[in-house]
Amino acid sequence: MAGANDRVRVAVCGIRGQGFEHIKEYSRMPNVEVAAVCDIDENVVRERLADMERLAIPKPVVYNDPRRVMEDKSIDAISIATPNHWHALLTIWGCQAGKDVYVEKPGSHNWWEGRQMVRAAEKYNRIVQHGTNSRSNLAVREAVQKMREGLIGEVYLARGLCFNHRDTIGRKPAETVPAGVNYDLWTGPAPKHEFTRNRFHYNWHWFWDYGNGDVGNQGSHQMDVARWGLGVGFPVKASAMGGHFMFDDDQETPNTLYCMFEFDGTGKRKMLEFEVRHWISNHEAQIGTPGFGGGEIPGFVGPPRGEHPYETGGDTVGDIFYGSKGYLAVSNEEKQSYRVWLGREQTPGPGVARTGNNWANFIDCVRSRKKDALNAPIQEAHISCTLVHLANTSYRLGRTLNFDPKTEQVVNDDEANRMLRGTYRAPFAVPESV
Repeated sequence: MAGANDRVRVAVCGIRGQGFEHIKEYSRMPNVEVAAVCDIDENVVRERLADMERLAIPKPVVYNDPRRVMEDKSIDAISIATPNHWHALLTIWGCQAGKDVYVEKPGSHNWWEGRQMVRAAEKYNRIVQHGTNSRSNLAVREAVQKMREGLIGEVYLARGLCFNHRDTIGRKPAETVPAGVNYDLWTGPAPKHEFTRNRFHYNWHWFWDYGNGDVGNQGSHQMDVARWGLGVGFPVKASAMGGHFMFDDDQETPNTLYCMFEFDGTGKRKMLEFEVRHWISNHEAQIGTPGFGGGEIPGFVGPPRGEHPYETGGDTVGDIFYGSKGYLAVSNEEKQSYRVWLGREQTPGPGVARTGNNWANFIDCVRSRKKDALNAPIQEAHISCTLVHLANTSYRLGRTLNFDPKTEQVVNDDEANRMLRGTYRAPFAVPESV
């Protein structure tokens, strides 16, 4: 058990994009060491080692195969920023190896994986934090607390917005696997395909075998905040429709998606709406405007109703909550913020912009062993990620899904339950028994 002054040795798995943010975050913390990195692309490893040297971060041990990380008994925790289809297996392996785990969003690639991740964390008594950073953001935490206290009255509807300007990925031909890339290991649990640039770095998000589309990519953050602020668990009904519009390219997942969820577990019916847009947008509730998240803004004064002095364009990513006394908007920026409008007149209410650190909360809990102090525990992640998986399954099957929160199964729909279960390529299967 690590004490307050003991060094925590972390291994980061997947270091090309977000994984390098993990490296930088841990390297800033006292008595935390990035002791190892793991990536299947030797070209990425060379670049990141050079970056670490430039930032005066001590050189770590390098692994190509994550199974070697699990065997390294000197590693206390693993931090996972691989493609989605690897998240669950690495988390479970980490728990089985006696290591604490930080896993990027979405924690699971399908519903079954989330269930097994929860079981592994509980069975092996591990600290498992999900990469929904908003859970540690002080402004968002304050916004949720204000709603719990009744600031906007009875909250009956949450709306998650994921309006990102994403261009076409085009079409990429099959080609020889680049030198230095272990493509079989990268593929891992997924079906094996010929190598193309679109099925590799970043663009894997837009293929069902590896990613979950933007509702599971950027949308994981907003889906989690929406459910958290609404104060609900699993839904009883989920429906989604949309499509892949404008572009003729390799992308499989929708770039436009509208999702609806109904909840009835609290005795009062509540609704959650979620929307993905990819190209043309507006700034609902001023989210994404230049002035929304700037500085401490208690008692801010917004623009008059019907006027919008801000520039148009840009992304609109955040959440809106509707209550009997007003509405509250949360922006998703580096310095996240919330704003409130009260009454029929939409009088500006309180608002604030603040930061937080999800990685620091994880390390604090690794030291203290206090699971209840985790801001983004895997148990909460599993519920929010299930909403993502239900939305995608509803979209792919073209029908509404009735969900039983107790059994975590779609009622009278074997095809939907099979899709939520997923399939695996040996030997990289998520185990039946963790």
